[in-house]
Amino acid sequence: MWTTDDIPDLSGKTALVTGANSGIGLATALHLARRGARVIMTARDRVRGQVAVERVKAAVPEGPGRKVELRILDLADLASVRALADGFDEPLDLLVNNAGVALIPRQTTADGFESQFGVNHLGHFALTGLLLPLLLERRPARVVTVSSDAHAMGRIDFDDLGLENGYGRLGGYSRSKLANMLFALELQRLAGDRLLSLVVHPGPTATSIIRPGAFTRPLAAFMRLTLKSPEKGALPSLYAATAPGVSGGLYVGPGPRVLTPAARARDEDVARRLWNASEELTGVRFTALAARP
Repeated sequence: MWTTDDIPDLSGKTALVTGANSGIGLATALHLARRGARVIMTARDRVRGQVAVERVKAAVPEGPGRKVELRILDLADLASVRALADGFDEPLDLLVNNAGVALIPRQTTADGFESQFGVNHLGHFALTGLLLPLLLERRPARVVTVSSDAHAMGRIDFDDLGLENGYGRLGGYSRSKLANMLFALELQRLAGDRLLSLVVHPGPTATSIIRPGAFTRPLAAFMRLTLKSPEKGALPSLYAATAPGVSGGLYVGPGPRVLTPAARARDEDVARRLWNASEELTGVRFTALAARP
């Protein structure tokens, strides 16, 4: 069975992990740093983000080429996404689209998008597109997007992307995770051999997503006691991000093992339509994919 001991030496590589101040993102950043990568950890809150960075630094002393640093990123605000991308001007080997929200009451982002769709999908779509030229400078860079097996329940209504005609917490979450799947697989189809795009399902994990705002307090407490640790939840992400010889377009789940996406995640017509809608909504176009090297 693959474990973190199988992560190869990552010296000389740069990784960016969204939502790295806690949970799966923090565990992912920690293990990438342990294997020698320079790791950019993003967080919305500077104080919590810096605490997480110091935790990683305490566990992994910095050395030649090994550095851990914080960048502020709010995926619910496209201005923040653009600001991070504008301030990043070096080749990037690995992007882990990890951050997310789940099962929240209906809210909207700074740009007016329904929050689960806006943060989980549109924010990461925009970030990936803006960083794409830097990713394409590496061969092959990897983009790992964290989805969920909940994608199998998702439905995308292109006439109601804002979920204004009836909103359910689980329905909104499932839709955002289906969007993650469609995006990751379409990115691989468009990129060909220029990068590897993989998507992962961490399995039920005790993270900050499991909070009283999403569940009753007793149920949230019970779930924290019974769900897997963030260390185990990070294994699919770490496998997709680092395992030698993996193919683009894989869907990796707990174990880690390769899974088969639900049929609706493999619908190329829906994927193209979502891609076009996402470009229109975010104003981010993946023009680098149109130019062959």
